[in-house]
Amino acid sequence: MAASGGGKGGGGEGGCCGGTTLFPEESFRSWSAYGRALLETGPRLRDRLTARSLDATEVNEVRGRSGADMRRNLTWWDLIWFGIGAVIGAGIFVLTGQEAKEAAGPAVVVSYAISGVSAMLAVFCYTEFAIEIPVAGGSFAYLRVELGDFMAFIAAGNIILEYCIGGAAVARSWTSYFATLLNHHPDDFRVHAAALAEGYSELDPIAVAVTAAICALAVLSTKGSSRFNYVLSILHLVVIAFIVVVGLTKANAANLTADFAPFGARGIFAASAVLFFAYIGFDAVSTMAEETKNPARDIPVGLVGAMTLTTAVYCLLALVLCLMQPYTEIDANAPFSVAFTAVGMDWAKYIVAFGALKGMTTVLLVGAVGQARYLTHIARTHMVPPCLAQVHPRFGTPVYATIVMMVATAVIALFTNLGILSNLLSISTLFIFTLVAMALLVRRYYVAGETTASDRNKLVACLAVIVASSTATAACWGVTSSGGGGWVAYVVTVAAWLAATAYLQWGVPKARAPKMWGVPLVPWLPSASIFINIFLLGSIDGASFMRFLIWTAALLAYYFFVGLHASYDTAKAVAAEAEAARVEEGARKVAVGGCRFD
Repeated sequence: MAASGGGKGGGGEGGCCGGTTLFPEESFRSWSAYGRALLETGPRLRDRLTARSLDATEVNEVRGRSGADMRRNLTWWDLIWFGIGAVIGAGIFVLTGQEAKEAAGPAVVVSYAISGVSAMLAVFCYTEFAIEIPVAGGSFAYLRVELGDFMAFIAAGNIILEYCIGGAAVARSWTSYFATLLNHHPDDFRVHAAALAEGYSELDPIAVAVTAAICALAVLSTKGSSRFNYVLSILHLVVIAFIVVVGLTKANAANLTADFAPFGARGIFAASAVLFFAYIGFDAVSTMAEETKNPARDIPVGLVGAMTLTTAVYCLLALVLCLMQPYTEIDANAPFSVAFTAVGMDWAKYIVAFGALKGMTTVLLVGAVGQARYLTHIARTHMVPPCLAQVHPRFGTPVYATIVMMVATAVIALFTNLGILSNLLSISTLFIFTLVAMALLVRRYYVAGETTASDRNKLVACLAVIVASSTATAACWGVTSSGGGGWVAYVVTVAAWLAATAYLQWGVPKARAPKMWGVPLVPWLPSASIFINIFLLGSIDGASFMRFLIWTAALLAYYFFVGLHASYDTAKAVAAEAEAARVEEGARKVAVGGCRFD
């Protein structure tokens, strides 16, 4: 296979770009080989744009490149608590205050409900894929199968960004609540570096230490991490129950009704786009499908159950917060702790801060487990160094991938504030969820070699109209000065979305049915997921989109100079091995047949 050996070409024994240590593929064995590969970038890109993996390839062959299997010992009980632990953390305990005060007012409750609907739609799409392709790669593997290598790589880069930023945001929030627990201001334990730009000048060494400790636990055992997670998650739910019950005793209905939506519909949707951060993490559960005993039963129960409970808890907590304080007085850094102090229950802030810390700890833990598994499967395809795919034979966990992701998360957590992180994270995640919903539609309506060219073209046209009409609706929302203007444009764009989805329902035959569990109401549910995800993207600020574009440009540069050639060589070597195996099998059968004639 191309992933072995190491020639001594013009680049010397070590090859180029870290080859043969980091990139052992043929294109990196020497500088001359690398030069030839760059000259073939066009044909190789065309090959990768059209290349699509198979379910069996992802589940068997690609997974086998890790050297050892991950231990299959998780149940639906583990997944529910992983889902709760992954999601209920910094989002509810920090962003609720920020968005209620600056964007939505008491209507932040509605914002949470909108984000919850979007997240639940994505949950359904992820669930079907996780059951049928139960591997650690999550959405990266799903997109490789349905949309091809190139789109999978772009998604992979954003998945890595999502997890690094998400972990960094939670780690910085952990520091804020830890300071509150010790009777300090949320920023007291950060170090101000005047030489750095605003937004990156408040250094957070505690966030780095917490990230490192979580990494160690994630490396040692997935099952052990699960047990630790659901013990902390149960305690966390007890604290949430305390906040709700005690908080309602200090409720003032006037805080909620005096000015429920002070920033109007635009503020509600802008807050919803940011608060989507609070739901991020459930996709980490899908990466554990490879370690689940019975994916067909455990994954739907775990994912849907966790998301239903989470949405209800978020709306209830946001409601209690807005009943306790006028939205103008809510603290943006530690809203629940400060709210209890404001109503004369200073002692309660310690319980709240302690509960928040436990919640953030579980979010960090599940994030560390999930992000490492994403990186592991990406490394199995050689789009990043394949050494990161190795699973430790003793621990049964991807040690190298966990450590690499921890270092990246810790660096971001040290420098970057929560406001910058939350908006950028929402863009990355909404983009990935949109791709997964599109991939599900492709999976149901297209099978290579079976779907006719006419039906394939109809599918492509419907998808193009669904995406274009969703984008146009978001654009109309973004350019109008208030949420109520431009209703004629909305009528046209929404009607186009409805027409395209309806034609997909009745004008294009389905090519495949799910084997064990399927998303209901296809194509309406995944089409609605695409629409609402793109609409929420239209509510995010321009500066965050600029950072997103810079990251995407960096991804493309890496892909064209490294990832494309490594994955091309790997695919070519795998095809050659398969062909050699077929020739050998044919020769064996001929030999056996010849003996029979003798």
